[in-house]
Amino acid sequence: MSSKALVVGASSGIARRLICRLSGDQRIARIYAVSRSPAEVALPARVSWLTCDYSEAGIAETVALLNGEPGEFSRVFICNGMLHEGDRIRPEKRLEEIDLSSIETVFRANTFTPLLWLKHLVGSLRSEQICTLTLFSARVGSISDNKLGGWYGYRASKAALNMLVQTASVEYARRAKNVQLVVFHPGTTDTALSRPFQGNVPEGKLFSADFVAEQLLSIVENMTPVGHALYLDWQGREIPW
Repeated sequence: MSSKALVVGASSGIARRLICRLSGDQRIARIYAVSRSPAEVALPARVSWLTCDYSEAGIAETVALLNGEPGEFSRVFICNGMLHEGDRIRPEKRLEEIDLSSIETVFRANTFTPLLWLKHLVGSLRSEQICTLTLFSARVGSISDNKLGGWYGYRASKAALNMLVQTASVEYARRAKNVQLVVFHPGTTDTALSRPFQGNVPEGKLFSADFVAEQLLSIVENMTPVGHALYLDWQGREIPW
């Protein structure tokens, strides 16, 4: 039975490669790509591009539109994320560099926006169709794995996302039992998000967006719900919360 897929944050590097690979999967009848920005390139025939400002009203309106489309979701990817914004927002190395306005902006992108998608999608994913709902996190969001410090806003926003997804998974297990929630660490990927920080990446550890997309799709391919969220890296290995 054909299904549909949703990719939110569709303008990001990994999301674009996910869309490309999903469009080659004949089991998926249509891919819905959501971004603040219009599509920059011609799209495959089965891809529909939707713009959304990521306000709660905008997200609710987009989900209502998707609910009117045929088919059930088998794949959902929430790819929103922010690490820096020019010279205005940079990862903090010292406590003295903390700026609450900047941290609020990072939390809105990394934590609050994904949470709103979880909120508004739960009523749309109650079918018998098995669905994986993947949210992009990071290894630095692991509290027990934090040995280096720094990056206060980014670390905290991803740790908060992890907790919110784990909490939501309890409710999803009751209300949308065929959905598996996944928080995913893609590794250091050659995209705009990591570009200013690639100088110290060990050889062989800077991944292409296409490689990460391929890994992620392979990880979720035969996944079935286990009743709680999974925190996985690009190899499919569990990360301690």
